[in-house]
Amino acid sequence: MTKVKTSSRKGTRRVAQLSLDEMPINEVWQEYKRTGSETIRNWLTEHYLHLVRYNAERQHARLPVEVDVNDLIQAGFFGLLDAIDGFDLNYGVKFETFCALRIRGAILDELRSMDWVPRLVRSRTSKMESARKALRARLGRNPDEHEIASHIGLGDEEMKKLFKDGQAVGVVSLNRKCYETDSNKDVREIDVLEDEAQANPLTETQKGDLKDLITKGLSRAERLIVILYYYEEMTMKEIGQTLDLSESRVSQMHSSILARLRAQMLHREREFYAG
Repeated sequence: MTKVKTSSRKGTRRVAQLSLDEMPINEVWQEYKRTGSETIRNWLTEHYLHLVRYNAERQHARLPVEVDVNDLIQAGFFGLLDAIDGFDLNYGVKFETFCALRIRGAILDELRSMDWVPRLVRSRTSKMESARKALRARLGRNPDEHEIASHIGLGDEEMKKLFKDGQAVGVVSLNRKCYETDSNKDVREIDVLEDEAQANPLTETQKGDLKDLITKGLSRAERLIVILYYYEEMTMKEIGQTLDLSESRVSQMHSSILARLRAQMLHREREFYAG
């Protein structure tokens, strides 16, 4: 059982041999932010470690089996440490909500930095693309999976796995010719690549206005349910764990919110046409 001693320089406040396991979590956080104790930091890390495994396993379920879940857990662990150091008690949200984004971001960064598709998969993917082009030229149409599998000599199950693994990632040279224009000038991949990192100011403004509109008049819990479900893409169960509510209660509140929003939109629509 973890023990921690704290004392005030003024001598007016002294907490002796406190058990972190028995303290309310809010008091643990206050003590950590006040003292910066490494002991408390280690306890918080162990206390929230299950969130790292949960997020890592959730991401791993969408990836090929060649990806090691332990690599994702390790990356998520560093995200958890960053979240503990960066968490501010004045945010007004639970730490679970705050750290989920940090953990998820760290795992995604790890996935971007690793090449987890083995050579065999890349080789078979290349053969699959060659077979697709050959069959398209011969048949005059795009071949289906069964025709490609037969051409390569793979069974249906092997072909499904190859499709899943092969579509997970693709490496393309940005200098590769995409197509040729009438002026015989090559247009390369980099010329037509969409900059997904660049946010559209109009779209972002519209999203912000829409969020303000649909959350106007809602309570704090209702507003969080809308934001976590539609903007953070969390499940009802995850939202319930975050807000200390049952999954059924979250679902009930969500249905009530939608009913009220429909009524508000219908009222605005009538006002619009009446005007």
